[in-house]
Amino acid sequence: MSQTIVNKKRITISEAKKLLENIKDLSLYQLRIMEYIRKFSKLDPVKAQELVEKLIQKFEIEKEDAISVVNCMPLSLEELRMFFLGGRKRLILTSQLEEMLKLLNEYK
Repeated sequence: MSQTIVNKKRITISEAKKLLENIKDLSLYQLRIMEYIRKFSKLDPVKAQELVEKLIQKFEIEKEDAISVVNCMPLSLEELRMFFLGGRKRLILTSQLEEMLKLLNEYK
């Protein structure tokens, strides 16, 4: 069966879970993805999207980074800091990371 990409959009694992749950006959590949999603989905899809938007607005981070953070829901500053290392990333102060961690903890 040939498939065509109609639209590309970055979403959280929780949002992907919601989309796959609406498909009646999942392919073998989609079933494997669903198994992964069930193990690693951390939040309700609505809360996940809300948290992504808050991270973008409050901390001025890129959507890709916000989605990665929400997908993993880090527990410590060290884990959170790993998302913002690298050449193209802007510097995030420890105080901002602490605030970000508090916000993440509100959603757990």
